[in-house]
Amino acid sequence: MAVTSPYASLLEAIPVREGSVHILGSSTRYWDYGTQDAETVIVAVHGFRGEHHGLEPVVAQLRGVRVISPDLPGFGESTPMTEAETSVAGYAEWLTEFVSEIGLAGRAVILGHSFGSIVTSAAVANGLATPRLILINPIAAPALSGPKAFLTWLTVMYYRAGAALPDRMGAALLGNGLVVRFTTLVMLTSKDRALRRWIHDQHRTYFSRYSDRATVLAGFNASVTSDVSMAAPRISVPTLLVAADHDPITSVRALHGLQELFPNATMVMLEGVGHLIHYERPREAADAIVRFLGSGSVAAEGGVR
Repeated sequence: MAVTSPYASLLEAIPVREGSVHILGSSTRYWDYGTQDAETVIVAVHGFRGEHHGLEPVVAQLRGVRVISPDLPGFGESTPMTEAETSVAGYAEWLTEFVSEIGLAGRAVILGHSFGSIVTSAAVANGLATPRLILINPIAAPALSGPKAFLTWLTVMYYRAGAALPDRMGAALLGNGLVVRFTTLVMLTSKDRALRRWIHDQHRTYFSRYSDRATVLAGFNASVTSDVSMAAPRISVPTLLVAADHDPITSVRALHGLQELFPNATMVMLEGVGHLIHYERPREAADAIVRFLGSGSVAAEGGVR
């Protein structure tokens, strides 16, 4: 049985439209939240093994801002790319073409969460025009150097096993419910039992919505061999880092180091939260976004803190 989102009532107050475009061989599905005449438009890119639902708690908090959230090719309802590799470079090219295809080149603010922070920063560094860049839970350094590097190493072994096994066994391992639950537990910081139950339900429902084993394995390889620091020095637009002091993937020291690599970056460090800012602290993330943009507002009644 699905668990009701603590942010459901806020999200229901926002108009949403669905669309699809063909980019690099991918039938890319996207969701368009808010009024179409909003002055500020954000294109939001989710993290690895996620899809657009993951960023909805942040979207739910925003008012007066339009957010367009696609599923990455090969994840959620988007089909894989056939004209580009499943890599950071391939996804960066896809994002650039997506923004152009929906008529927002040079206008849309670009936002990325987790792996999405790597994709969006690479795209902007490679020429995607945007007035501003927002990174939530940015991957500041190579994953194997993070505060829980041993767990990252175990994850690498897990994906290698998923690749080495025969198709049916490999697919079963990659989608194993116990592994998904353990991964969620590593990232959870909230003590709120209802919120924790909903987050587990979100990952159980959406974490394995990828098209095929090859896509998820290539995506994982991209996620652990790249990070935002590789692109940061080449990004001149104002950039907001919404970071967490208990992030198991990126240390506070690495985050401060990342901020210094950007020519023009501001960082908001949320305390007592880890890699799930978008689920556990979406109101604070939305507040940081609104302040950074100088546009829109935060909903009068927020979700769980």
